[in-house]
Amino acid sequence: MYERESGSAEITYDQQWRQRLAAGLEEPTVVPGFDLEANSVVIGNELGRSEHPGPGWKRLRWTELAARPGESAVVEGRYPSFRSLSGARAGGSWPVSIRPPAEGSLDRESWQALIDVLIAWSPDGADTLCVAYFGPAVSGEFDSGVTVSGTLGGAADLYDHPSGVGSPSNLWAANRSWITWSDWDLCATKVAGPTELTEELQAKPELEALRLPWC
Repeated sequence: MYERESGSAEITYDQQWRQRLAAGLEEPTVVPGFDLEANSVVIGNELGRSEHPGPGWKRLRWTELAARPGESAVVEGRYPSFRSLSGARAGGSWPVSIRPPAEGSLDRESWQALIDVLIAWSPDGADTLCVAYFGPAVSGEFDSGVTVSGTLGGAADLYDHPSGVGSPSNLWAANRSWITWSDWDLCATKVAGPTELTEELQAKPELEALRLPWC
């Protein structure tokens, strides 16, 4: 995720939205028979594509943020998700000083770092044949999703593929030696493969990779 270099802000995305709503700067969402404003919280998570916002922002790791309220980056027995790091989110909403992790996609920098590791580890390097799958939630193709094939050397470009919103739901080697999985409801990407590969991912400085034995 990313944080303003100027420091923390007390206001949350939910508070900001309610202030704009009260000032007439936002239109209320109307759901028949349900008071959305009274029964919902604006979390602030990005949906899909995420990248460095530019000057004035810095990358913020889960472990760095978790250390502030004295939490674990991921609660034992659970997946990292929008429910994680509750101590850093007042009332369930992120502070506006933080750009939260995207759901269903890595940020662009992490996606590039992941591809770099896969290329370096694979015997065929950038020429490694692979397949990418964009699930229904990201592709809009609710019958089957969208599947494309190519080489690892071109996988970084999948971040801007017209069928997706960020990194693909799955990417796997044609020889099935490894596979990645990004679920729309999660704020992380799972990588399954040989021990040597997972160790290289954990050692990559640009990545925040954790081994979760319960996943």
